Amino acid sequence: MTSSASLIRSAELVGVVRPRADTLALRARRWSAELEKLGIELPLFLVADFGLLLAVPPAQRELGPPRFEALAGLAEPSLAEPYHQLVLEFSETELCREAQSLSLGDDLIVTLLARLFAKLTAASRPELDTLRQLCESRLYLLSVADALDLRAIELLGLLSGELTTGALNVVELLAALRSPEATAIAQFSLQILPSVLEPPRKTAVSPHAAFGYAGLSRQGSIDSLVLTELAWDDIELERRLLEHEVLYYAREHGREETKRLHHLLIDASASMRGLRTVFARGMALATAKKLLLSGDDVRLSFFDSRLYEAHACPAGNIPTAHVLAFKGERGRNPQRVFRDLAIQLEARRRKDTRQQLVHLFTHAALYIPRQQVEHLVRLATVAAVFMLPSSGKLELDYLDLLARHWVVDDHALAAGAARDKAAQRILSEIDATGAPPQPARST
Repeated sequence: MTSSASLIRSAELVGVVRPRADTLALRARRWSAELEKLGIELPLFLVADFGLLLAVPPAQRELGPPRFEALAGLAEPSLAEPYHQLVLEFSETELCREAQSLSLGDDLIVTLLARLFAKLTAASRPELDTLRQLCESRLYLLSVADALDLRAIELLGLLSGELTTGALNVVELLAALRSPEATAIAQFSLQILPSVLEPPRKTAVSPHAAFGYAGLSRQGSIDSLVLTELAWDDIELERRLLEHEVLYYAREHGREETKRLHHLLIDASASMRGLRTVFARGMALATAKKLLLSGDDVRLSFFDSRLYEAHACPAGNIPTAHVLAFKGERGRNPQRVFRDLAIQLEARRRKDTRQQLVHLFTHAALYIPRQQVEHLVRLATVAAVFMLPSSGKLELDYLDLLARHWVVDDHALAAGAARDKAAQRILSEIDATGAPPQPARST
């Protein structure tokens, strides 16, 4: 298929969608190459037509009848018009409108194309066979487009950005779109994300010329020197300057501190099914976004009977598909998990001097030996969100060692408004995990 004539011609010469910029046609070639890695081989004009409808708004492209006469074997008029009408119908779907508004990255475009066309196959005449199958499968294609979870797509577009495009990432995105819990997690995440997308500006004093005066400082420039300092005689003033005792007016400025490193651990054991999974993963995504906006670094991991590989958030892009689609494989072994976590924290501390913070999203039955937690809190500040079973209490002997913890009962998990309120309350306090241990907050 890669050697077919259609793949060496410009997509805009034969397709229905004609991009106004050459770079958009180049994107179509990239989508085609990524689809081939997944074993989905399609004519380039088809990839370009449907991909561009998902990727760009109407102002950046034109629609017209296909010019199949440019390709040998596709001059059949009986296929040109049905294909033209199908592309026009697809352009009016809610999927297209939503995708265009989100300016999706290439990985998500490839994922959607794979979801739409995975079942198309070709025989002896690839372009003609594929085109005939597509026209015969019109209702199926439009049904798949209508069934795709727009909330999950919106969340992926909002948080994931443009992660590394590749077959592995697309497979994970496909799994996220097929996950039965992804819709609920996406819905919950989108409900609580507005509370963190516009964080309040935090201020502190600074010697830099920005904003208004906020106090006094031992550092500054000559133009911010407190005038009464000039009353000292020359010798005393020189001494005060050398020993940094001179006072300057300090200006208000944004927080100046070293980035912290946050480890978000999400319980994926069997006890976290259903509403607990929705709350834990939605909270983890919102927490990650809030911490990234504050300028800190974030790593996300799952655990059940073992601690899984951590995923970083390069350039502020969250591995949302991984969070939506991950499935645990084993039972529950907190002692092993947090022993491995301590080893990782110790190894990182030897090469990274930043403050480390651990955030747990877990079930109330997370039984860890107290001495193990004592060791853990010497390596990092630890906070936790515990979800209670339908009837039960939080009875863990290490709670006083945590910097902060919250308890979410089954009533809050089951009620939409109460669940959102509980999540927003926790998010408003989550950045204070560096504070001394605090009593539990029940929601």
